[in-house]
Amino acid sequence: MAPVGSGPCTSPPDRPEQPEQQALFGWEETVPAEPPGRGGGFRDSARARRMLDVREVYAEPAALASPRGQQILARLPGVPVTEIAGHWRVPSLHGNEGNIARWTRIKTETLVLGVRQSLTTRPNGRSADWIAPGASNGCAMACAYCYVPRRKGYANPITLFTNIEAITAHVRRHVRAQGPKPEPNQCDPHAWVYDIGENGDCSVDALICDNTADLIAAFRALPTAKASFATKFVNPDLLALDPRGRTRVRFSVMPPDDSRLLDLRTSPVAERIAAAADFLDAGYEVHFNLSPVVLRPGWQRDWAALLDHLDDVLPARVKAQAGAEIIMLTHNQQLHEVNLGWHPRAEEVLWQPAAQETKRSENGALNVRYAREIKRDALARLRELIAGHAPWLRIRYAF
Repeated sequence: MAPVGSGPCTSPPDRPEQPEQQALFGWEETVPAEPPGRGGGFRDSARARRMLDVREVYAEPAALASPRGQQILARLPGVPVTEIAGHWRVPSLHGNEGNIARWTRIKTETLVLGVRQSLTTRPNGRSADWIAPGASNGCAMACAYCYVPRRKGYANPITLFTNIEAITAHVRRHVRAQGPKPEPNQCDPHAWVYDIGENGDCSVDALICDNTADLIAAFRALPTAKASFATKFVNPDLLALDPRGRTRVRFSVMPPDDSRLLDLRTSPVAERIAAAADFLDAGYEVHFNLSPVVLRPGWQRDWAALLDHLDDVLPARVKAQAGAEIIMLTHNQQLHEVNLGWHPRAEEVLWQPAAQETKRSENGALNVRYAREIKRDALARLRELIAGHAPWLRIRYAF
């Protein structure tokens, strides 16, 4: 198949004043979501096409030949496809420094299809008991602090794994091998919790194919376990998937000013919060990620205001079951350098060498985080704010 995007690449300007594409939904753009099932569902709506307007596909031959790959291509008639040997590093995509200037455009218009080779479930113990093999890697949103692109290079569009049957079969075997959960822990008092979206956003993946639906259906039939994923995108199609309490949705929230600067192409924070009751009523468990907590002048005031908003708008039934994770910012030198090429304003708050120290993450990467004393004091202050402004919000863990 003919390759796409073969024109010459241009180098990005040294320091552009603003990102190529601003936030997908501004506050003034928030409109009622289309109900699922009408006109093909939300994935066929104009708002969904603003998130993903795929114009080029890179795909492994095995992914193209798979049923899921065929389903995806059927939704993309006429879109050119370039066959690739492997999804992880596509030279014209991940290896092309000129792509930095097109960071958000690539996320909108490019899709990669691959076959997940490593089907392993590893222990976690923080947000979830286990990290399941995800059905995607990368995202159409453009959060400036995202850890996923740190090792990829100069582009991070969605890579969808088409061997979903193998992924769900692996998860079923793993769950059944654990048996009942022997005792409560911070992840859940009764069920084994499996994070199914560690390196992507399941709500956005659902705009393209049924991988998310298949994973939710798999956990619906596993009484000793539940799926869990964090999201910054409100996709009303997920309301029709009938999770029956076996999937936990964690809406990531932060002060709106931080989100406008750092969470590009995401649903507004107010929209994420407003969706919580609908998702609970649809059969999901609904938690919140206070994530990431970015320390900058005024952060305490703005987090207090966000907590007041949660307290004001969430109905009692949401508050009664809600849990929260607090995740302090972790950053990375390589990502810092990439961000300077497309969104330098974000780095004014993310990159703070005087307040940060290096850390070796679980995956072996060398990152930076707030210095120990600074992080300790900030976490203590945030706990105080929660106790004073949203005392019903149970903190499951803080990291």
